[in-house]
Amino acid sequence: MSQNWFPIISPETLLLLKKSSGIILVDARAGLNAEENYKNEHLKGARYVDLNKDLATADCNPANGGRHPLPSLDKFAEVLSKLGITPQSHVIIYDDKNGSNAASRFWWMLKAVGHEKVQVLNGGLLAAMQAGFPVSSETESFEKAEKYPVTNWELSLSNIKEVDKARNNPENIVIDVRDKKRFEGLTEPLDLIAGHIPGAVNVPFSENLDENGFYLSAEKLAKKYTEILGTIKPENVIVYCGSGVTACHTLLAMDYAGIPIPQLYVGSWSEWSRNNLPINTKK
Repeated sequence: MSQNWFPIISPETLLLLKKSSGIILVDARAGLNAEENYKNEHLKGARYVDLNKDLATADCNPANGGRHPLPSLDKFAEVLSKLGITPQSHVIIYDDKNGSNAASRFWWMLKAVGHEKVQVLNGGLLAAMQAGFPVSSETESFEKAEKYPVTNWELSLSNIKEVDKARNNPENIVIDVRDKKRFEGLTEPLDLIAGHIPGAVNVPFSENLDENGFYLSAEKLAKKYTEILGTIKPENVIVYCGSGVTACHTLLAMDYAGIPIPQLYVGSWSEWSRNNLPINTKK
């Protein structure tokens, strides 16, 4: 975490900031009917970002980059411009899955282009509503910003060859954040083949949350991941999921815990499982 910009913000703090002209609130819900759900009800003032259209490259071959490969930097710059985001904006992102839908992915992407003032709403949409944040079904009006200046992805990324090399290296650790049943190959709702990358360890992203769906404290997360990493350096940690989205939930958790943000394998299982590479299952 740099300059004390904690990556997570509470609903109560958001409520105090809601009248600030410097806040840009973004609804990052994804999945079936997400945009329609946004139009029907969203936090007042929130702008909508689409996972498939804005935060990934559409109509791609999953075998080459996975189901949600990153868009080009030029396209992402245009998305930020469309949302009215400038390098000075304080961006607060939420979804309806405790940050695991697309809120953490958008957070990572903003951090990766050097944006400093970006946070994810703890507890998401429901928590904000329960805290008394007003909702709306009105069309939000806001001005487009000048094209956001981006030059490269500043956070570490891993490609499929690097993951294949790292999984057998004792100086690296590859973390799979999917639930245990998917990791063990007992079920696979999204990709063609079930299982996991051999050598990977399973640390489900859901374990970053308490029983109420809020992130564990920074202290608890620090203890948890320090024990998991052991002597492995953070820069030698690679995190993956199904398609490079929920992995960002764990990257956010580690940043909140004060641990340098590890490498993201964007292609994740959706790419790995389509390339005739080794696969492990519990079976």
